[in-house]
Amino acid sequence: MRDLKFEPPIEVMSAADGVRRRHWSDADKVRIVEESLHEGRQVSATARRHGISRSLLTVWRRQYRNGEFGGDCLPSFAPLTVLAEPTGMRSPRSVPPNPEARVEIALRNGRQMVVPANVDPEALARLLSVVDER
Repeated sequence: MRDLKFEPPIEVMSAADGVRRRHWSDADKVRIVEESLHEGRQVSATARRHGISRSLLTVWRRQYRNGEFGGDCLPSFAPLTVLAEPTGMRSPRSVPPNPEARVEIALRNGRQMVVPANVDPEALARLLSVVDER
């Protein structure tokens, strides 16, 4: 009697045969993330357009919010313009400051600082120079 064992052929695959991982620069990641953040854009549509998975784009969006893409990728502040005070409005200086008010400051190195709203600006500048070191 013959022994009829099924032996499937074995195919050896090396890493060189498969698709290589792409490496994205921080600038490319920022460009793609900012595109996905535009009004009306869907994360999945943006990911498909660039050939990446939706979950990878979600990770990049979180890293972007946390400032993890280098110094040039951090969000910037909008310019402030102070206009003349309209007549009939009460000056903000006439309102007594709330002693419980706090300001939360997100630093470039990922740390966060919470300080009283009435903190001395010079003291805050000295403190920030120490705490914001990488």
